[in-house]
Amino acid sequence: MLLRIDTASDEPLYAQLAAQIRAAVARGDAPPGTRLPAARELAASLEINLHTVLHAYQDLRDEGLIDLRRGRGAVVTGHRAADLTELHAAVDALVATARRLHVAPETVTTLVKEALR
Repeated sequence: MLLRIDTASDEPLYAQLAAQIRAAVARGDAPPGTRLPAARELAASLEINLHTVLHAYQDLRDEGLIDLRRGRGAVVTGHRAADLTELHAAVDALVATARRLHVAPETVTTLVKEALR
């Protein structure tokens, strides 16, 4: 699993990491039992603060997506993410509409975030 961050993004780094891991689990790229990179190693490889990675891992633990234990690391749990087929279709439709209307990706992202609040 390749994790990347965009330091230029308005989205917090921990949220970017958590979203990528959620997506990997939803796609089946990180099935139950998959060990995530150690927080220190991931922080070093991404050149970010260790606490940023721990924040992402803690959020995922709170959601029940990973099991986080000292000395054992972060492991994807057996809880599968919900079937997101309908959501993917809605996102595809949103993207198509945004492109047709020439709306900037940042604007679309802002609108979605506001709608989710």
